[in-house]
Amino acid sequence: MSLVLYNTLTKKEEEFVPSKKGKVTMYTCGPTVYGRPHIGNYSSFLMADLLRRWLEVGHGYTVTHVKNITDVGHLVADRDTGEDKVEKQAREEFGKVTHESVIAIARKYEAEFLEDEKALNFKEPAHRPRATEYIDQMREMVIYMLKSGNAYITEDGIYFDVTTSPDYGKLSGNTLDSVESGSRVDVNEKKKHPADFALWKFCVGQNEHHALRWKSPGEGTPEGFPGWHIECSAMSRTLLGDQIDIHTGGEDNIFPHHECEIAQSEAVTGKKPFVKLWLHRRRIQMGEEKMSKSLGNVLNLTDIKDLGFEPQDLRYYLLSVHYRTNLKFTQKGLEDAHKARRKILEWMSEVEAAKKSTSKEIDAWVQKFTEALDADLNTPAALAVVFDCMTWSRTANALGACHSFIGLVRDTFGCFTSQSAALPLAVEQLLEERMRARAAKDFAKSDTLRAEIAILGYEVRDVGEKQEVRHL
Repeated sequence: MSLVLYNTLTKKEEEFVPSKKGKVTMYTCGPTVYGRPHIGNYSSFLMADLLRRWLEVGHGYTVTHVKNITDVGHLVADRDTGEDKVEKQAREEFGKVTHESVIAIARKYEAEFLEDEKALNFKEPAHRPRATEYIDQMREMVIYMLKSGNAYITEDGIYFDVTTSPDYGKLSGNTLDSVESGSRVDVNEKKKHPADFALWKFCVGQNEHHALRWKSPGEGTPEGFPGWHIECSAMSRTLLGDQIDIHTGGEDNIFPHHECEIAQSEAVTGKKPFVKLWLHRRRIQMGEEKMSKSLGNVLNLTDIKDLGFEPQDLRYYLLSVHYRTNLKFTQKGLEDAHKARRKILEWMSEVEAAKKSTSKEIDAWVQKFTEALDADLNTPAALAVVFDCMTWSRTANALGACHSFIGLVRDTFGCFTSQSAALPLAVEQLLEERMRARAAKDFAKSDTLRAEIAILGYEVRDVGEKQEVRHL
């Protein structure tokens, strides 16, 4: 069966065929580490994780996945002027911007990101490059573009000349004539065209005191630091080659970030397309607004835990909506996701407890599940197949035939493992007390303790002499 995906570049669904048989190269724009990522960020990362899982589990591909860490050069509002986001955070937390304080901020939030990814059961990528570790490769690309005439030097940096890229705008649909000054591009009299973007910024003027700095490309130029866009081009080229199969990111990355990646990468290599297939996750909304740090309406994984939910409840919620659909995040939606996920977990427990058996009908359920995900990762349809199979397996007394199917579902969605979080101490103590009450045949006290545990958000079920506990 063929995997069909929507390609942002061509604006249509296409059958995915990797450049090399059996192997896929895939790049995901990772976080800028100036704060804990919010669930809007994770919705994009989860789309990429689901896609990678399905490429491996559903189609048997070997996937080389790169997900970067941006620790320098990403300026506020994604523009070419303004303060570096990591340095701004260092000033807020330490009261000063030094090399040490900036690195400390970057490593702190990188560690939190990795901790969250582990809790959300992400697959580990083949590479997690930090931008600061690929400066030489960035300089090399910028030097080439200066020599080829694709870039030019101004007082404050080195800029890419978009007029040398006839296809600029092919990803976002923004033609050069339609790009207006001030619309995610900067008004700068030194630039040849309003859409020209910074490949490298000099440590002068507003950036005079930039803490992280390196020798700049170009003879006689002051020290500086890379622009945001060149970082991903250099890292993907170094680790995956001049052309890659798949590039993923959030909808906000399409312009200018991914548009600029295409222009500079193709200018350096002369190979088109830089990326065969682009996938973008639509925004997460809080009410009628998109979720973003700049609007201050964000939730992170800690907030989700504080609401009493497990990280895998959030994973289920974000994956239960098609990636090309805007999700309006609500607590009610998260509660519904928790209940739905719990029902599937209970069914999986029943399947595991049943003796293995065979049934020709299970093949039809596997096929329906596969067809749903092959149709542009239609996760709502795939989950509907799971629920229908649950009903069939119970009514047809065929739980034992579903062992391999639940393995496929688990490996694909990554949110159907047993509860990973430790029980609160208060719950553990009540469980021990209840166990003693049952042993003493004090069933009235046992029921009272069950009710107390329920107040704390947990349900107790008696299975023989054991107690099973589930989060409500």
